[in-house]
Amino acid sequence: MTESDESASLPTHRHGTLVDWYEWGPEPFALAARDQQPVLLSLSTPWCRDCAEMDATVYADPMLAAHIGEGFVPIRVDADRRPGVRERYSMGGFPSTVFTTPAGEPINGATLLDEAGFRGLLDAVRERWAAAGTAAGQVPPALAEEPPPVGRLDSRIEAHMVEQVAEAFDEQFGGWGEAAKFPLAGTIRFALKRDRERGRAALDAALTHLQDADHGGWYRFAENRDWARPHRETLLDENAALLRTATAAYLYTGAERYRQSAAETVAFLESQLWTGQAFAGSRPAPEPAPGDGEEPSWPARDETIFADRNGLAADALLAFSALTDDGEARRLGLETLDHLLETLVNDGVVAHMASSERPRGLLSDQARLLGGLTRASQLTGEQRYTDSARGVADALEPLQSAEGVFIDARPSGPALLDRPLRPLEANVEAALALQTLGALVEDDRYRDWAGDALAGFAGASDRMGAELAPYGAACARQLYEPLVIHTPPAGSDLHRAALRVADHEKVVVPGSGETAVVQRGRERSAPAGSPAALSERVAETSQPSIE
Repeated sequence: MTESDESASLPTHRHGTLVDWYEWGPEPFALAARDQQPVLLSLSTPWCRDCAEMDATVYADPMLAAHIGEGFVPIRVDADRRPGVRERYSMGGFPSTVFTTPAGEPINGATLLDEAGFRGLLDAVRERWAAAGTAAGQVPPALAEEPPPVGRLDSRIEAHMVEQVAEAFDEQFGGWGEAAKFPLAGTIRFALKRDRERGRAALDAALTHLQDADHGGWYRFAENRDWARPHRETLLDENAALLRTATAAYLYTGAERYRQSAAETVAFLESQLWTGQAFAGSRPAPEPAPGDGEEPSWPARDETIFADRNGLAADALLAFSALTDDGEARRLGLETLDHLLETLVNDGVVAHMASSERPRGLLSDQARLLGGLTRASQLTGEQRYTDSARGVADALEPLQSAEGVFIDARPSGPALLDRPLRPLEANVEAALALQTLGALVEDDRYRDWAGDALAGFAGASDRMGAELAPYGAACARQLYEPLVIHTPPAGSDLHRAALRVADHEKVVVPGSGETAVVQRGRERSAPAGSPAALSERVAETSQPSIE
């Protein structure tokens, strides 16, 4: 059976289970409505160890499979290929087991379950369904038809995030979190510019415990506060984010430890995820070694080329190349962008992947590819990347809500896909990329879009924690405007010096002149004719301090 929507009405045994799964599509929901049965959504990913465990236990149990078949319509969803489903139905991790009404409204759910836990949840849903029927479901608050928490952007947002980074920091073990530890690459980058000691301590802890010493890739997270029990699957987007973070740490400190960490991540991406055209989406954790002294075996990687993950990877690789003149990172980044533009972009609209399913125009795909294209424009000065960036940015306009916040996709599809979702993190990524593009092409329209998107969440900013620190960075960049450096052509000494200015949020605009000019807002410096003079101009054009 293929994974196309046309075959969604046909159930099949898959994943080594005894359950007759339907593929995502309108047909199984229509079947559930016809037979007045609840739906079982099982969200999994190719890299997920716990998903495989649940398949081998719960869904391989003959009695449980029979109970599912008798009273439910079961749908299996690959969450990596269906971001809209993932964002609406994830229970906070994978696998996500979600029971819904035929309209797709959640009734109950959980993450990893053993046979006893699943049986208990199954019985609870049956009782709830028998008592309330379709009224048993409830639309999640994030999808309710309520206006976003619009507010005014001011310096207090960044200041609040600085306070959160300090207050929530784990002084004993490093990083943020009282239980599981995620590296929080964006929070580290925020801290590197505003609270460098804690930023470095968090990155050092993640580097020590989550970067594979043998292969260079980064694990997803550790289960314990002290970074013990790491989950060893490696995902392209998380490795790209940490490559950007290690590069930023090297930019600010010059410490060889961070340059080496970034270089090892580049080597991992090339050796383990490069497909010859772009990067594979993920690699599962290794299987245990069969004996002492033997190497663990690695399951097959997911070869799918996702637009959002590859856009982020290209951005990170080119940022590293800009700082170190690493030719291989530059080649990989530019070839990735060229492949995405050739195969996944049509009139600025980005397809999530090359497949018959092809979700298109998703906010995360548009935003992350836009970030990669603006980075390429700064590094190479090639007009084609700037023009492509404008096309991808313009395709964001249909995703703007009346308040200016971007929704994740144009509402379309079964279940809750017909309701708009306003994801904060994707709005931040879009805003940062639009701010950069606006500076590159001197078009205030893109900057205004960014400001509207950020203001749509400002009313809730005082309730945001350290994990959302990138929102504070984007708001500060909107208020003060990014540091912009206009340089001679790409590759010149002044251009290369500008790329090395110690501010990872700056924008470098290669031009045709012989001198460099530093700009913040409408204020422009006197020309600089040498790297030393450029450093002086940058020092004279510092960002306003936090009030």
